[in-house]
Amino acid sequence: MTDISVIEIKWEGPFSWPKFENKSNLSPVPKVPGVYLQTFEYKNGYLIYCAGLTRRPIINRFKEHTKKYMNGEYNVLDISAARQGVRKEIWHGWDYACNHRSEFEKGKSVILNAVEEQLGGFRLFITNMEAPRILERLEASIMNNLYEQLPPICDIPDRGMQLSPRWNSEDRIILKNDCPAIIYGLPSLLEI
Repeated sequence: MTDISVIEIKWEGPFSWPKFENKSNLSPVPKVPGVYLQTFEYKNGYLIYCAGLTRRPIINRFKEHTKKYMNGEYNVLDISAARQGVRKEIWHGWDYACNHRSEFEKGKSVILNAVEEQLGGFRLFITNMEAPRILERLEASIMNNLYEQLPPICDIPDRGMQLSPRWNSEDRIILKNDCPAIIYGLPSLLEI
């Protein structure tokens, strides 16, 4: 049995979704790689909608996310409901979107208005990391931890993400999360 490593993770934020700084009155996301949290304001903190990772600058990854939101490829939530801890979809993306393109086109103006609200309402938190397996394991641990929480923490995130948690052949690592804000569902210690 090996010793368990403990690594401190420093989260920075909240930051604005790129190109929505005027709407959110937040600083732009830094041009660094790492893990990011897409959150909504909730009570005196934030609820996580999604954890993601990128080995490139986060801002580049968010350009791709923005395009997919605008094309109807991603789920779109009612931001007012999300801020109350309620998941209410305005548009269901992913596989549904592929098979219901005409429905998207028919409701496009309403859906895109909701996309603008959602992107402007996201509050991003990031941790600057470049170790590929740590990034993958951290993303997977955050999402899997969210799914195991009580409502509303478990209700807001999308499900069905392709995650890459710790392999049996890898040593366990404990991450100590240091964050300037309350992020519901992000424990102070997280095993990856």
